[in-house]
Amino acid sequence: MPTPTILLKAEERAFFGMLEQAAFSNPFGDERGDIDRRIVEAPESWSRPRLLEELVGSVATRVEVLERAGRSDIRRYGDSDAKTVETALLFHLFHQHMDDFDALIREQAAEADSIVVAPFTRLLYERMLSLGFSPDNAARYMALFYQMRRAFFFICSSLIGETRSMQRVRERLWTNIFTGRVDWYDAFMCDRMEDFSTLILGGTGSGKGVAAAAIGRSGFIPYDASTHRFKENFVTAFVAANLSEFSESLIESELFGHCKGAFTGAVTPHTGVFGRGRACGAIFLDEIGEVNLSLQTKLLRVMQERVFTPVGSHVPQRFSGRIIAATNQPLAQLRSEGRFRDDVYYRLCSDEITMPSLRMRLDEAPDELEQQVAHTLTRLCGERSGMALAPVMASLTRTVPADYAWPGNVREMEQAVRRILLGGAYTPQPLAAAPGELTARTDLTARALVKEYCRRLYDRFGSYEEVARRADLDWRTVKKHLQDA
Repeated sequence: MPTPTILLKAEERAFFGMLEQAAFSNPFGDERGDIDRRIVEAPESWSRPRLLEELVGSVATRVEVLERAGRSDIRRYGDSDAKTVETALLFHLFHQHMDDFDALIREQAAEADSIVVAPFTRLLYERMLSLGFSPDNAARYMALFYQMRRAFFFICSSLIGETRSMQRVRERLWTNIFTGRVDWYDAFMCDRMEDFSTLILGGTGSGKGVAAAAIGRSGFIPYDASTHRFKENFVTAFVAANLSEFSESLIESELFGHCKGAFTGAVTPHTGVFGRGRACGAIFLDEIGEVNLSLQTKLLRVMQERVFTPVGSHVPQRFSGRIIAATNQPLAQLRSEGRFRDDVYYRLCSDEITMPSLRMRLDEAPDELEQQVAHTLTRLCGERSGMALAPVMASLTRTVPADYAWPGNVREMEQAVRRILLGGAYTPQPLAAAPGELTARTDLTARALVKEYCRRLYDRFGSYEEVARRADLDWRTVKKHLQDA
């Protein structure tokens, strides 16, 4: 190993030191934008994409200077400077190959039954070796590159919207995947995330499954330099089950699997949800608030011991992967009523993410509806669907009140777009009327009016706390009104 012979210049150390702060910060957080702006000395008017473009260009120029001077081998630096230069080189290489990683993600998503070869990774891996990275470190950083690009890809492509509440959701998802300290994650947590479960809350149709998929498809997948492939397929690494879809007699078989002959009709073995788990992925248990106490007890044992036993078997099996659970039920109420075990809740809530309702997002930014409609049209009809945006929005404006509650959230909005494309119009159901319509009623007492208003706010926002804030009531009062309604 070469003896350290080089020191960074003071100006280089200052620039690359700030770059380290940017590289380890959340790309969806405000801090990252502030750091990027300071590094490139940009005005407040510059957008985040423009800031990143300028930063990437500045780093590329400085790396080129190091290379021309023969100063790009990290083995030639002392420990402190070596880490700083290493981060700069990784930042540069990652952004050089973002398009290659995006193409790989799309190709792998289309090839759900196999693991695709990524030829560009051979050159990138060899480039890291030439810069002084050890084979083990080069392979680990390849895996981190792939993971970071998948996380950004799925968070951005599936969770659109520029409201503050959606920005917070994207920021929280990134933290859920990489923790609040990316340097810690890189050092000792990237392959230890199985024990960190996640609970996603929010109304029906608010995007809980989309958020879960973004987490579950963004796990750390090791890189195999001998085959130029990543060792798992992120598509099959995410296993989802809606617990409300199964009868009580079948749900254990669906979750834990069964042996041949375990019960009448079990003519072949069946691998359940937990048996399909992967260390680099996640098991998503949707509608967990619907399951009975008996099944909650069994799930708790599985979550605590990370083993399960198929129906009809006596041989325990280990499951791998993170657990993500979601519900649209008010868990605080279910727990207080004894319908959801506290120990199950505490086992699930290493992190808790609440999805904002569509109504909440439209209250923040009314233009969000047009952005959601445009995204839905592109997904349904392709890139040439832009011509349909104006007539679809005109139809919604004619038939849907501006303060409509959208109780079905984004899922209802998507169905509204489908109905307009097929039949030319969407008419909301009367029962989904907005709270503002209560002012026109004369048949309610003051107490009944508050009850009804709380109920309709809860239909919109799905949490006692948000209803209490908007109605200027104590949350316990809100809870009492809803329970008595």
